[in-house]
Amino acid sequence: MSKTAIYRFLFAGGGTGGHLYPALAVAQQIKVLKPEAEILFVGTKKKIEARVVPQYGFDFKSIWISGFSRKLTLSNLLFPLKVVVSMIQSLLLVMKFKPRVAIGSGAYVSGPAIWAASVLGSKIILLEQNSYPGITNRMLEKKAEEIHITFEESKKFFRNQNKLKLTGNPVRMNLALIDKIEALKNYRLDSKKKTVLVIGGSGGSKNINEAVSNSVSELLADNIQLIWQTGQTYFDNYRKFENESVRVFPFIDDMTAAFSACDLLIARAGATTITEVSYLKIPVIFVPSSHVAANHQYKNAKAISDASAGILIEDKNLNSTLADSIKKIINDEKKLEQLRRNIAAFAKPEAARIIAEDAIRLTEKL
Repeated sequence: MSKTAIYRFLFAGGGTGGHLYPALAVAQQIKVLKPEAEILFVGTKKKIEARVVPQYGFDFKSIWISGFSRKLTLSNLLFPLKVVVSMIQSLLLVMKFKPRVAIGSGAYVSGPAIWAASVLGSKIILLEQNSYPGITNRMLEKKAEEIHITFEESKKFFRNQNKLKLTGNPVRMNLALIDKIEALKNYRLDSKKKTVLVIGGSGGSKNINEAVSNSVSELLADNIQLIWQTGQTYFDNYRKFENESVRVFPFIDDMTAAFSACDLLIARAGATTITEVSYLKIPVIFVPSSHVAANHQYKNAKAISDASAGILIEDKNLNSTLADSIKKIINDEKKLEQLRRNIAAFAKPEAARIIAEDAIRLTEKL
């Protein structure tokens, strides 16, 4: 068997950046350690992975699976059929690609692909980003050799403690700050003004968008400019706010420039966002989503807030407090420096390398 055949990895996960980017980070590290490695990502056509994975130079194949809505929809009626078809698609993909290790990073799309890989003899690694593990990873636990978690709190939700490794959430290799003035030029913004970056998750946030729209006039009056990712669903509602001091996007592909340009970030408290801003030492106002399992985003943000490493604003208080909170923090250099210094303690920059090394070791065991 050739060396390339030994180092063959399948990645499954996506739907949101929070599930996709940790997988991409591990894949990047594998290619650094074993340039001859073959890597295939499995996801869905309509989500972020279909667009982003090819941009990172990795092969991508799609399956039919989709999430289960709480409402009665045609998609829900088709869900059982989608599961069966996706399992067959995954089996065919795995039979053709023959991965020695399959890595699942959560979300519904990883279920059929990781199941198929395990059935056909691949070693399984799971990545769990959140304090409360998703249902897919909990269902796949028995099939995993290793489960890499981000939060200590996750341990109590898994049955087999021997499989767990508190590694942290992997960070992409190309995630780094550039010169702030150059970054602002990318957005045609004024380097003399303070800049707020708004990212309500890869799909956007209705509540954050509404609160920002209600705050725009007050912020502009205070000489504050905005880089605003609305999410594709909400973009048409808020593109009218675009002007020389407000840049509005459905999605920001180049997060390096966006992070580098900002003095303060407004964001949800998903694990990947926390990991990236901790790594880059960015001052943040966290607005945890209340529509997540076990309210884990609030717990994430509360831990950071308690360490004076970030500001926590709950959704219910957002409209009444956002503008004042931004103005108070962004003009206080001592506060900004405190937030930068303290949030850095939450970073685990070696996570991607550690998981990549474990994945390589497992391939060599087969």
